[in-house]
Amino acid sequence: MKLRDYQQSAIDAVYAHLRERDDNPLIVIPTGGGKTPVIASICSDAVEQWQGRVLVLAHVKELLAQTVSKLDAVAPGLGVGVYSAGLGRRELTHAVTIAGIQSIWQRAGELGPVDLVIVDEAHLIPPDYGEGMYRAFLADAKLVNPLLRVIGLTATPFRMRTGMICAPDGILNHICYEVGVRSLIDRGFLAALKSKSGRVKVDTSQLALRCGEFVASEVEEVFDTDEIVERACAEIADETKTRASTLLFAAGIAHGRHIVSVLRERHGIECGWVDGNTSASERASCIDRFRSGELRYLANVNVLTTGFDAPNVDCVALLRPTASAGLYYQMVGRGFRVAPGKEDCLILDFGGNVMRHGPVDDLQLRARSLGTQAAPMKECDSCHALVATATRKCPECGFAFPEPERTRHEARATTAEIIRTNELPQHLAVSEVRYCEHFKRDDEYAPPTLRVEYRISFTRWVREWLCIEHPLGSFPRRKAEVWWRARSNAPCPQTVAGAIALAESGALAHCSGIVVTRPAGEQYDRIASHELGVIPEYSHSSVGTHCTIPDDEIPF
Repeated sequence: MKLRDYQQSAIDAVYAHLRERDDNPLIVIPTGGGKTPVIASICSDAVEQWQGRVLVLAHVKELLAQTVSKLDAVAPGLGVGVYSAGLGRRELTHAVTIAGIQSIWQRAGELGPVDLVIVDEAHLIPPDYGEGMYRAFLADAKLVNPLLRVIGLTATPFRMRTGMICAPDGILNHICYEVGVRSLIDRGFLAALKSKSGRVKVDTSQLALRCGEFVASEVEEVFDTDEIVERACAEIADETKTRASTLLFAAGIAHGRHIVSVLRERHGIECGWVDGNTSASERASCIDRFRSGELRYLANVNVLTTGFDAPNVDCVALLRPTASAGLYYQMVGRGFRVAPGKEDCLILDFGGNVMRHGPVDDLQLRARSLGTQAAPMKECDSCHALVATATRKCPECGFAFPEPERTRHEARATTAEIIRTNELPQHLAVSEVRYCEHFKRDDEYAPPTLRVEYRISFTRWVREWLCIEHPLGSFPRRKAEVWWRARSNAPCPQTVAGAIALAESGALAHCSGIVVTRPAGEQYDRIASHELGVIPEYSHSSVGTHCTIPDDEIPF
C-alpha cells in the first residue's frame, strides 16, 4: 500500500502521540484526502507488528460498507469482520472489526479485548458524553482492556452544533496532525473549486435557531415557493449544461420533490431523489445510477453528506442555508474528490452559505445568534463576486473597496470565493500558537527546526520555521535569533528542544495576530509581521519546575 506523504505524516504523528502522551489523538484530513488508507495502515501495523486487535467505529452504514471495501482493497488478507445490524452481519472474532456504534455499544464484553478503537468521521461523536453511546461503549471496553487507546479521524475538527471535538474531558483530546484543503488542491489531490451565488436571493435574517441550526420547518417554508424554486431550477439547468454530475441539497422533503418536479417538467431534466424515507433498494439503485453517470442529477435532504462518496460530482447546488459550518463543509466536500476528466467542481450557493461561513479552507465559527460577528465574506459592488472581508481590491474586476464601515450588500451576486485568495496582505487573528520539532523527510542529515503554528480558524493554520540549530553566525540562525529577541528576554536557545521548553513555560510574548501574504508564484502563505504583546520578564526561576531545559542551555 503506497501512502501519500501527508498520509504517512499523519500515521507518524499518531504513533508519536501514543508514545509520548496519555490522551487520545485526532487526525484532520479533508474530505476526499484519503482517510481510509490511513485507517488501513494503522490497522495493518497493529495486527501484523504488534499482534493487537482493532475496532473501527462509524456512525452510518454507508461508511461501514465503504470502509470494508476499501480496507479489503488496500490491505487484503488483514482479516476484517463486520458487526452491523443494518448490513446483517455480526462478526466479533476478527483481528479488525468494523462496527456501527448503534449496533455494538452494548457488546463490549462479547467483543473481547481491543487495543485500539478508531473512530471515523469523529465529528459525529455526540456531545452528551455522560450518556452517549460512544462514552458508554468505551467505558465498558476499558473494563476488558484498561490500556485501550482511541484515535479519531475527521475532515472537520468541530461538531456541527457545539464546537471543537477535542477537549480535556472529551473522548478525543488533541489534534496530532492536520492538513488543509488548500494544500491538497494546490498539489492536485483534491479538485479545484469555483462558486457562484444564486441570482435569486432569499432573506434568512428572520430564521430562528434551534440547537445551533436553523429551524427546518421555517427554512422550508421560506425556500419552497414557486418563484424561488423555478428561478433556482432555471439557473441550475443553465449552469450545469456541461457538468457531468450535479448533487443538490434541498431544505426539506416537500422542497426537494418540488425541485425534482420543476427540473423534469420545465427543463426536461431527470433528477433522482433520496431522503430518509426512501427504501434501501430504491436508494441503492438511484445512487448507483448517479455514480455510473447514467443519472446526471441527484437531489436529497439530510442524507448524502457524511459518508457519500461519488468522485464524479462536479457541481454541488446548495438550495438551503445552514448555520452549521460543519454541515456546510460536508455538503461542499462532496465535490472535493478528483476523477478522470474532472477539471473542477462548481458550487452553486442559493442559501448564502459562503457569505455566512467563509471559504471552505478558512471556515469561521459564527456566534450562536449569528448576529454578533461580521460576515467572513463581502460582496463586490461592481461584479458581485464574494471575497474575503480583508480584501482591499476585488481579484475579479479590480474594484477598490471602500473603508469597512462603508461596505454594503447588493441584492445579486454571481461569483463566490469558495477557496480564499491571498493576493493582498491579510490581517488574521490568532487563537492558539503551537511549537513543534520539525524534521525534513528528504534529508536525514539536516538539523531539526522549530515549527511555529498559528491557529487562524478551525481548519486553517499558518506556519513558520526557525533554524534554531543551524551554525552560530549563519544567516538562518541569525534570523532565528532576531525572531526570538523580539519575543523573549531569555537568550535564544541552541536546540529546538530548549526553545520548545522555554516557549511552553511562558518565556515568549503572546501573539494575538499575524499579517500573511502569498507572493506571486509561491504555493504557501508567508508571515509578513506579528502582533505581539509585552515581552515577559525572565529569570531562570521563573521558568518553573515543570520546564525541562537541557543543562547546557540554562542561561546562567
